[in-house]
Amino acid sequence: MAIKMSTGLRNQMLSGDSLKGIFDAGSEIRIYSGTIPPSADNSIGAATLLCTIKNGASGITFDTEASGGILLKNPAETWQGTCGATGTATFYRHVLTADAGDASTTAPRYQGNVAVVGADMNLTSTSLVSGAVQGIDYHAVTIATA
Repeated sequence: MAIKMSTGLRNQMLSGDSLKGIFDAGSEIRIYSGTIPPSADNSIGAATLLCTIKNGASGITFDTEASGGILLKNPAETWQGTCGATGTATFYRHVLTADAGDASTTAPRYQGNVAVVGADMNLTSTSLVSGAVQGIDYHAVTIATA
């Protein structure tokens, strides 16, 4: 599965905003268990929020610039969060902090699947436990050439 960008994100990028500029304004990654929504425009449905990833109390940001069509996590930041529920991580969404998770064609967001290997986001383990700290050491967003 390749990451799925919402209509709101695509429209903002086509109107002159950069993905980096949109998400560096204050964003977080939310990791869920449950059925992956068919599109980033859909609500999260009955999925369970397992963990919210931030840079301490601040939103996360990307590296200074993209290279080769890839935008990476800011290496100076520690992206982590304390799990609020126990479950098997199946997907994530990168959202602005005010995103309510409901259906929207204007909210900028992207989502992808989670696994141990071969996913849009690879974690050491997909079994997350309430109260445990979950970190993300590497994160990349790629816009494909075709």
